[in-house]
Amino acid sequence: MSGQRLIILFLLLFACFSCNFPGGKNTPSVIAQADTSATTSSDTTEYLFGIPGDSFTLLSGSIKRNGILSSILVEHGISMEEIDKLIKNSAAVFDVRKIRSGNHYTLFCSKDSTARAAYMVYEHDPTISYVFSFKDSLNITPYRKEIKSSIKYASSTIETSLWNAMLNDGMHPSLVARLSEIFAWSVDFFGLQKGDSFKVVYEELSIDDKPLDVGKIYFAEFRSTGTEIFAIPFIQDGSESYFDGEGNSLRKAFLKAPLQFSRVSSRFSSSRLHPILRIRRPHYGVDYAAPVGTPVLSIGDGRVTRADIESGSGRVVRITHNSVYSTAYLHLSRFGQGIVPGAWVKQGDIIGYVGSSGLSTGPHLDFRVYMNGSPVDPLKVEAPPVEPVSPENMENFEKIKKVAVGLLDTF
Repeated sequence: MSGQRLIILFLLLFACFSCNFPGGKNTPSVIAQADTSATTSSDTTEYLFGIPGDSFTLLSGSIKRNGILSSILVEHGISMEEIDKLIKNSAAVFDVRKIRSGNHYTLFCSKDSTARAAYMVYEHDPTISYVFSFKDSLNITPYRKEIKSSIKYASSTIETSLWNAMLNDGMHPSLVARLSEIFAWSVDFFGLQKGDSFKVVYEELSIDDKPLDVGKIYFAEFRSTGTEIFAIPFIQDGSESYFDGEGNSLRKAFLKAPLQFSRVSSRFSSSRLHPILRIRRPHYGVDYAAPVGTPVLSIGDGRVTRADIESGSGRVVRITHNSVYSTAYLHLSRFGQGIVPGAWVKQGDIIGYVGSSGLSTGPHLDFRVYMNGSPVDPLKVEAPPVEPVSPENMENFEKIKKVAVGLLDTF
């Protein structure tokens, strides 16, 4: 039996076991795609974007920088009046001002001496194109390409980094991000050693046989210095999370807030009027108003990477929690005991005290959360589940684990 068929068999078993889960209707499904290689139709017409391409002369190009739609269409028999009417007819479908320079387009021109354009297809992104029709009705219609799903499995051994190992083996870059999120609390991706290895069974999404993205991670395993860590998806209390081989959650929760007895005085914003500078600029944090000296707590375990004065931010403590999440605590009056770069802190440890250092109109904490180096709204970061698989669900979990381990052992 081929590896692909064996994986499908295992995942079908996985889906069957999943039906017994609480909330099983949300469990992943295995999509069986029909074999379309044989056809009884004698029609050999080649359709492009739903248009019979054989009936037209095709001309292709890319949108030029600062180019306008009329500069393409007028040369191929379309009047300004027709262009204007088409834009007005389809304003609710597509705003032509959103056409991007560098994107590809195709003109479908008549084969007679006029070479008039009957259609223009503008490829907006890999998933959607827009068909401009200049036939009987002047309109724009969206054309969505079929996204195909296939099951993939991969394994690799670390030589320098996880990123290099995956790219060298031709894996999609999104797979690195997905695995780093799943194993963020269990694997130090900055401390990987040569010889560490991983295996993963995942869903690959593609368009026109070109990989587009990574979908579901079905099972995964990391091996490091003789230790193996499984990632097994399981639905409990209506939500799916990943658990290790003993049924413990692979994730740890953050505290909801870094201090008590406070109120939110300013929220995360991409454009906030700075209270002192009086200019609009992003505010990538949440301000908690609290009295000077209020203890500030680390929302999770981690390592202090900075405890210093940073210009307008005043006294700042920065903490890296894992290879995905880090946090920053600004405008402190003083640092907590032992809070220096390199120090390890536990969830709930005091890392500083509320103050008004730097550019500040009053005592408050500016709290920031970063995911993969990019700021995210602290109030929207979902605290991941930490509860292990419950005793009443352990029998079902053991069935899924057996499927996962058996499958990962096949490659």
